[in-house]
Amino acid sequence: MTEQRPFADVPTQLFIGGQWRDASDASTFDVLDPATGETLATVASASEDDARAAVDAATDAGADWAATAPRVRAEILQRAYELMTSRSDEIAELIVRENGKAWADAAGEVKYAAEFFRWYAEEAVRVSGHLQTSPQGDKRILTLQQPIGTSVLVTPWNFPAAMATRKIAPALAAGCPVVLKPASDTPLTALAVAHLLAEAGVPAGVVNVVPARRSGIVVKAMLSHPATRKLSFTGSTEVGRALLRDAADQILSVSMELGGNAPFLIFDDADVDAAVEAATVAKMRNGGQSCIAANRFYVQSGIYDEFAARFAKALADMPMGRGLDRSMEVGAMINTAAVDDVTKLVAESVEAGATVATGGEPSAGAGAFFPPTVVTGIERGNPILDHEIFGPVAPLVAFDTEEEALELANATQLGLASYVFTADLARALRVSEALEAGMVGVNRGFISDPAAPFGGVKHSGLGREGGSEGIHEFMETKYIAVEW
Repeated sequence: MTEQRPFADVPTQLFIGGQWRDASDASTFDVLDPATGETLATVASASEDDARAAVDAATDAGADWAATAPRVRAEILQRAYELMTSRSDEIAELIVRENGKAWADAAGEVKYAAEFFRWYAEEAVRVSGHLQTSPQGDKRILTLQQPIGTSVLVTPWNFPAAMATRKIAPALAAGCPVVLKPASDTPLTALAVAHLLAEAGVPAGVVNVVPARRSGIVVKAMLSHPATRKLSFTGSTEVGRALLRDAADQILSVSMELGGNAPFLIFDDADVDAAVEAATVAKMRNGGQSCIAANRFYVQSGIYDEFAARFAKALADMPMGRGLDRSMEVGAMINTAAVDDVTKLVAESVEAGATVATGGEPSAGAGAFFPPTVVTGIERGNPILDHEIFGPVAPLVAFDTEEEALELANATQLGLASYVFTADLARALRVSEALEAGMVGVNRGFISDPAAPFGGVKHSGLGREGGSEGIHEFMETKYIAVEW
């Protein structure tokens, strides 16, 4: 029997031009609860025609929104923050049901997601230009920041609220209309956010949401639309490559936050208890289904055995179950295919000589559950080190020297996040500078902050989200040469 859907006033249709509507060809798809496999809701599945209609609606609304006073945009974003905060429990429950994560993770996500509305409410009124005298002294150089225009936003399933607000908030603050294509596993949260933004006062057409099971053709239709000016994508590196090719035809401005393979370096001088606590956060937030989750743990030989034993116990002690039970610390994975993927990775690592210290096998019974897992004795060449695990599995590798740790950490084409744990400040900063990553956590396992620039290097993406940098992803600089 299907349970009552929370936040029940959220329609399950497309949101285009301020109207809730069915797909043009009446297509739908089911949204499942990963913890039970039951159907939560049936949602409209956008077609190519719907995608183009959404871009048209955004473009029609774009000029008026760009001309709206920054203070007015800021006040709407502030109202969105207040509404989201006041409804945090309902939205957290919605996330738990369609995503499967633990309650604490969902509640934390809602708080984090709402903060993007508040941060960019403040940034909206702080975009500045620049005036200077030319070096020759005969003219003035004037620069302005202007909204880039109609923006297509494509978000993943692992943080269905925060990945939406991290893109929508700076775009709206900059004066850009948007079309959001949420992940088909978790469209309900995006529809709830659209409903909330309309209530906050966002004009019709400025925010459009087009859930779709046929993601590829829908996104391609939007990127090929001549009015589209911007693509902001969060997802896998493989999909990012394909979207970059599509975006090239229209010479679109592109921001991408792609895959990660984050190393977590722990040196002999570290406080082991503190390192275990930080490592648990870095690995197990959202059940390991995070692009910045610690993916490879490099532990200096002097404390390797002690750390491995304590870390395995800490993860083994985490209760696992459906996130609606608030005592659970580990929820379901997004689907059974994800469980199969991590099961295979663990099995391959064992075949290559590793040992499972805790966990390692999927849970029996209904739901997409996989227990927190620690795998020790990982040697170079073990296949698990080459994959973004995206699950609650922590492989541990021993190292001897700082140089060896850096060589191992940087031996990947991905460079999103890294972590360093040491009592030596000089070493922490030296290693942080040498790590090939866009973000580094020093003596902490949680690094996300709306006020900080989020993004990677190498194959982990282009551009930055969050911070003062985030709004500039949705703006272009205009230079005006002036004489007086």
